Amino acid sequence: MIKGIVIGFILAIAIPVGCVFLYFSTGMAPVATADPPMPFEKKFANMALDAHIEKQHIPPSPVPADEPSFLAGASVYKQHCALCHGLPGQPPIDYATTMFPKPPQLFRGKGVTDDPASETYWKAANGIRLSGMPSLRPSYPTPNYGRLANCSRMRMKFPNR
Repeated sequence: MIKGIVIGFILAIAIPVGCVFLYFSTGMAPVATADPPMPFEKKFANMALDAHIEKQHIPPSPVPADEPSFLAGASVYKQHCALCHGLPGQPPIDYATTMFPKPPQLFRGKGVTDDPASETYWKAANGIRLSGMPSLRPSYPTPNYGRLANCSRMRMKFPNR
């Protein structure tokens, strides 16, 4: 009887693992940006991202939420983020519409404005794997992440500079 339980337990683990292996190794998993998402892909990706950010206990953005910071954040956004995340009153460019997952549009719907500034700060600094969102850490000084975080929360109008 114990032998049957052990065999059943091993099969209960081996069969699903084998099915997942076959799903990926036989090319059934969607890999092109135009393919539909895998089952539960969005749920698992968001769950992992939220848990990782929460585990890191991110402090509030070190950049003050004042007008000079908003204007500086708007300038950084126009230069480095608008290509994927859009500008007010303009449709997303082809580049952004062909990405998977699609980058949130800051000026359409809620974008990322419902995220705490500390979360946006973390995402700008670290990027998000398998999403197209790069880490800005290697290329830009730290205050820029905070400026972007403050700017995204305010959905402010960008200066014409």
